Amino acid sequence: MRFYIVDVFAERKYSGNQLAVFRDSSRLPSTTMQQIASEMHYSETTFITSERPSRGGYDVRVFTPGAEIPFAGHPTLGTAFIVQSEMIGKQVPAVNLNMKVGQIPVTFSYRDGKADVLWMRQKEPEFGAELDPDATAKALGLRASDLAGDLPLMELSTGLPFVIVPLKGLDATRRARFDESKFMGAMERAGLPKRKAEGVLVFSPETYRKENDLNVRVFVPGVGVPEDPATGSGNGCLAAYLVKNRFRGNDHVDLRVEQGYEIGRRSLLLLKAGSEGGKIQVNVGGQVQFVGKGEFP
Repeated sequence: MRFYIVDVFAERKYSGNQLAVFRDSSRLPSTTMQQIASEMHYSETTFITSERPSRGGYDVRVFTPGAEIPFAGHPTLGTAFIVQSEMIGKQVPAVNLNMKVGQIPVTFSYRDGKADVLWMRQKEPEFGAELDPDATAKALGLRASDLAGDLPLMELSTGLPFVIVPLKGLDATRRARFDESKFMGAMERAGLPKRKAEGVLVFSPETYRKENDLNVRVFVPGVGVPEDPATGSGNGCLAAYLVKNRFRGNDHVDLRVEQGYEIGRRSLLLLKAGSEGGKIQVNVGGQVQFVGKGEFP
């Protein structure tokens, strides 16, 4: 099996979120895919199970070290990058990926003949319950006073469900620590099933780099990812959340989001979202860097 390693939401190699992409995997059983994902031990590993388009796109499965998931953001961009560069081998405006959540389109811009910024259109958001501020803050090792009081704590999904937690500044985001048992208690108080949300995204308007708009951290320990360096699915939820709650008085967002700084994997995600015809459309973009390739016997 041929495989590739790429860094996603990365402005240069060895930053962003690592991804392993496997081809020639149509005959692999699910148990072997899970074992390989555990062996690679990145946040996610993807398996392209169709070498040619099927139903208008390429069939892809996504695994964390602990479980298969229906969708994730950086695997979508990274896999589309490999499909375009290694399988199609020429410039195309878009690549569609067939995932368990449905078909996800990825569009491309190019610079000097190579893919530059990739964008994915995520599923229309589904908004869930609001969570208790005190209980959720305790689950993150924070005080209720660390929360941005003018915004709610909310569960929602654009393909993979997250809880969005607004914080006042970088001091709070640096101190955040995830306690899963306390978090499950906060979920139960909100009337949500224990595994309804895959993870928690905290954000603040204070950033490390002045050209960025928000700082983000994401915790997904339930699927074997204690902290993720760049999370396209979670940031898609964040974009929808900001539109719904009219962040800075707007019904649209066009933002630069930094993530991964606290764990030494600086990442940059681009968010564009807005309300059109009563529906919120969410787009998440970023760059992908080719790192290496090899074979599994």
